[in-house]
Amino acid sequence: MSIDAVGSTRRGRSARRAIRQTRDVTMLPALKRGIPLTEPMSAEQIAQIDQASMAILEDVGVVFRDEIALEDWRRVGADVRGETVHLDRALVRELIGSIPETFTYHARNPAHNLPFGKDHSIFIPMTGAPFLRDLDDVRRNPTLDDLANFHKLSHMLPAMHSSAHHIVEPYDHPISQRHLRITYSSMKHSDKTFMGMTTSPKNAEDVLDMAAILFGEEFIDTHPVVTGNCNGNSPLVWDETMLGALRAFSRRNQPVLCSPFVLGGANTPASVAPTVAQLNAEALSALAYTQVIRKGAPAIYGHYLSTVSMKSGAPMAGTPEISLMNMMIGQMARFYGVPWRTSNTLGGAKTFDAQAGYESATTLMAVMMSSANYIWHSAGWNEAGMHCSMSKFVVDAEQCAMAYRMAQGVNWDDFDEGLAAVRDIGPGGHYLGHPHTLENFQRAFFMPELFDNNSIEQWQAEGGVEINERALNQARTMLGEYEEPKLDAGVNEALLDYIARREREIPAADALNQQY
Repeated sequence: MSIDAVGSTRRGRSARRAIRQTRDVTMLPALKRGIPLTEPMSAEQIAQIDQASMAILEDVGVVFRDEIALEDWRRVGADVRGETVHLDRALVRELIGSIPETFTYHARNPAHNLPFGKDHSIFIPMTGAPFLRDLDDVRRNPTLDDLANFHKLSHMLPAMHSSAHHIVEPYDHPISQRHLRITYSSMKHSDKTFMGMTTSPKNAEDVLDMAAILFGEEFIDTHPVVTGNCNGNSPLVWDETMLGALRAFSRRNQPVLCSPFVLGGANTPASVAPTVAQLNAEALSALAYTQVIRKGAPAIYGHYLSTVSMKSGAPMAGTPEISLMNMMIGQMARFYGVPWRTSNTLGGAKTFDAQAGYESATTLMAVMMSSANYIWHSAGWNEAGMHCSMSKFVVDAEQCAMAYRMAQGVNWDDFDEGLAAVRDIGPGGHYLGHPHTLENFQRAFFMPELFDNNSIEQWQAEGGVEINERALNQARTMLGEYEEPKLDAGVNEALLDYIARREREIPAADALNQQY
């Protein structure tokens, strides 16, 4: 490299460092709730849902399409009839009783460790989008570079507590090997906690092997570092792929989200309370199974909630019933003493428009009032999850930061000083120059970066830029400021060696790796 190039690189780093001094990218601690819960069910109604769910487990049963799982259930005394497992309520209660109510997520950077469960919550970006809307607001197929950009933004956005995993699908890598590069991107571009691919049992094992390289095998056996997700097939079915991935995570003591996939009115009854009863039975059956695999392994009561339009059959988000179900499921999870997951900032809008904002805000507010612990899909979700939007990603993260502030509750620390300012100013004055205001203005009221609150004249004079364009500009700026939290050189080499070996062992194919 020439002297001029070295100097240019150093000047570039200095410039980025100067910018970072004005932008605070410090991750917010896990949210500790400071406001009351919204709980629409009485104690009698909670018991009614519980009894209905237990009756479903005992009388209807749950299908486990997996010979290993069926043998596991026989071993602990469940009533197995073909592929249908009938679970006695006493057995279910005994098993879920060993799930930890709280634990700590450990990140590559210990400053990003997170207390989790009970009144602590964390925000996780969306995942699984087959398309993105990019920095030019073009909807297209994503690449690994696009995924890296989302991981970089996740690292820099204070309200995001995780880099997740496949925020978007990188189509420039074979499906059979894609999970390796996705996991490496999550680890490389952020030092926060992350999620692990559960697209097949073999893929889950690869993720956990990579986590062991990053943290150490002994460490992950006693410390949660990565989260898996297992979706059920409602109504009342768990399949071989998900159950195999669940076993991989639970054996190695890593948290797994046990998530029925609800399309209200299509794969559940067309009524809120019976839907919650069915979902609750499905979640409990998987939660119980984690404890068959390893007693005391962390597990999270999960779900994906949507209602179905009876006009078109399309999934809907932001509806009143979804809000009510979130609140009810929160009550059920607390009744059983297990942490729970929900989905956030959801919507079906095709662009980042008013519909996207309304749907996302409705979902976000219900989630905050119901006190979910693992708040997934918190940034970027649009078009019913079909694409992740760069612009919406950064705005959603700011919305989560605002919700975080609200859910912390009222700060009373400066109450006396504030009242003293009332006496100082008296009738007819203003507080703008008062010492109390000058000392507290930055923390007293949240000041959004991406909302424009100026007069229309000033807004027009500055180009009349609407929020989608402002957000894209913000994303470009942040990516220009990004500096990688470097992996240890030896760990990085070991991860790349592992990936290279597995890519030699797994044939490149447009199908999930189920065999190698």
